[in-house]
Amino acid sequence: MVLTVSNLEQARRFYHEVFDMPVIEQQTSSDCITLRCGHQLLRLQQGERKALGAAQPTVGAADLALVCGDKIDDVLHHLKSYYVDVIAGPLPKLGAEGAMTSVYLRDPDQNLIELVFYQNK
Repeated sequence: MVLTVSNLEQARRFYHEVFDMPVIEQQTSSDCITLRCGHQLLRLQQGERKALGAAQPTVGAADLALVCGDKIDDVLHHLKSYYVDVIAGPLPKLGAEGAMTSVYLRDPDQNLIELVFYQNK
């Protein structure tokens, strides 16, 4: 996943601290930061990079769903401790792996982040 952000350090701090995503230390470029997001990577880029990517990278245009392995109450408490506002939820939903509960928030660039909690996990 690649997110175009307005401020690399602010975005790094948010995703690293709020979601506990480790920063990958081996960076190939100074205009991006890569974090580990479960079995995936999340690359934060500022502005238009000279790399293969989206035709029109835009700050704040993403809508992501992140599956959480922790208990929803623990995550809600953690978000509150970082002063991250929940804008919707918890809401019951049906996802790719069955019944789930979703909580929605926005990152510093106003991307919509859905936190997913599967009931069978």
